[in-house]
Amino acid sequence: MRRARIASLLLALALPLPAHTAELTVSAAASLTDAFNEINRLFSAKAPGTTVRANYGASGTLLQQMAGGAQVDVFASADQATMDKAVAQKLVDARTRRDFATNSVVLVAPMRDSAPIRTLQDLDTPAVKRIAIGKVASVPVGRYTRQVLESAGLWTTLEPKFVPADSVRQVLDYVARGEVDAGFVYRTDAAVRKDEVRIVMTAEGHTPVSYPVAVGADSAHKDLARQYADFLATPLAREVLERHGFGKP
Repeated sequence: MRRARIASLLLALALPLPAHTAELTVSAAASLTDAFNEINRLFSAKAPGTTVRANYGASGTLLQQMAGGAQVDVFASADQATMDKAVAQKLVDARTRRDFATNSVVLVAPMRDSAPIRTLQDLDTPAVKRIAIGKVASVPVGRYTRQVLESAGLWTTLEPKFVPADSVRQVLDYVARGEVDAGFVYRTDAAVRKDEVRIVMTAEGHTPVSYPVAVGADSAHKDLARQYADFLATPLAREVLERHGFGKP
């Protein structure tokens, strides 16, 4: 019986999805960029005629775009709070919402010529002058960062050193280029530029980092969008996500 189930799964993965001629717009958190670029190619290969147009950015910014009338077929956020707002504003179909990945927040510093940072408390020293963080109002990693620093009693003390960024990838850029002494990003982002940034520590004291996905309420291709959301749970997509450092939901 087990062998029969495995054979059926392999056959299903080998068969393409029903043919469509459509452009699917996927708005996804910036931290998903590299993984989703691969996943989008795999999905297009399994759904002949489908073109996936990716729109990456801070989850809060993507939400604002949707609220402003942007046509989105699939929305993937880096936090639950932003997806909660999307549901409350009826911008997504709540029935299609599901979690598909997890992550962790890390403190990073430039690989070269960086200040001596080993703990959060080291951020409150004269050697550290600039700390990049995501904008709390629109960037989930910024909110996670605030929770981390508030738990450590350092948020107010460190505020004068903050360099706000429009996305987690912008935080990563600031650190990699040595424009700041430290920054908070996801572990998956740090891995993208591992030759330019070093992970100081894994941050604690924040809500778990989990990624939900949902079909856009006004999607013109709802069946195809549901297939995309379902595809994120398949072994093919999971292998890509795990290879890029994302955990299981």
